Amino acid sequence: MTTISEFVHHHYRHFNSAALIDAADAYVSHLDRGGIMFMTLAGAMSTAELGLSLAEMIRREKVHAICCTGANLEEDIFNLVAHDHYVRVPNYRELTADDEEKLLSRHLNRVTDTCIPEEEAIRRIEHVILEIWSAADKKGERYFPHEFLYQMIRSGKLTEHHQIDPKDSWLVAACERNLPIIVPGWEDSTLGNIFAAHCITGEISNVHTVRSGIEYMIMLAEWYEEACAEAPIGFFQIGGGIAGDFPICVVPMLQQDLEKSNTPRWAYFCQISDSTTSYGSYSGAVPNEKITWGKLSADTPKYIIESDATIVAPLIFACVLGQ
Repeated sequence: MTTISEFVHHHYRHFNSAALIDAADAYVSHLDRGGIMFMTLAGAMSTAELGLSLAEMIRREKVHAICCTGANLEEDIFNLVAHDHYVRVPNYRELTADDEEKLLSRHLNRVTDTCIPEEEAIRRIEHVILEIWSAADKKGERYFPHEFLYQMIRSGKLTEHHQIDPKDSWLVAACERNLPIIVPGWEDSTLGNIFAAHCITGEISNVHTVRSGIEYMIMLAEWYEEACAEAPIGFFQIGGGIAGDFPICVVPMLQQDLEKSNTPRWAYFCQISDSTTSYGSYSGAVPNEKITWGKLSADTPKYIIESDATIVAPLIFACVLGQ
């Protein structure tokens, strides 16, 4: 039987499909040379169940750190405990405003063709995470958003609610490896909103119980300095926005603002995006523009794949995993 890798290497020869192959092969070469890979997740990749392929990438040490939106952090766990209650809407492009109101009345929060069930997903997690937030708050302890979710996973309090195999959860895989995760702008996520609400009601007394974005940048700088002393670091970006913008600028910050001029730039770059690249846009800028900001070098392998990440990313992961 032809493997996925053999299939795409045979059929994907031109345009975006060829860019996919080039990026995948360069990813493998980067790792084979002793490099490590930093990955970013924007959009709704967790609700798209990217964990089906990303979890194995993490377990097999093909991903060494992740930057994601708060939505991607929490939605992988929502799927873990409420998968059977999700509602798929295949005709979502045909929905009227009244149809959307009906989904809201059923407490179904739509993400493209998939609705997250509020009670079974969001409220189930809220009850558990509130206990963990409150315990830290009372002790005067502070943790990052991903550390609180790691604590929740390790507590075993979700086990009875699992509705998918945990091996298909990328956050469970990351927790097992204690993978560094950066979550800029966590406050605009569902759990971020819930945390703010409990601070407003006074149930959480210290808003700083959850550590901040600036502290995440400091953590990232420390990680990058330590990691780049051992190996070149690649940057694999899924989507655009803050998940990509926040971490990529750690290099110019170290070089220019902290005047650590010997800090190496990112050693590999790939972005999967369904938006057309445009100069002047961080989320859609072509890779060469990043050279002027001190993020990439002229000789950094650079790839842009203009396509749907839910299609492209699993194929690249299959190639990297030798599947």
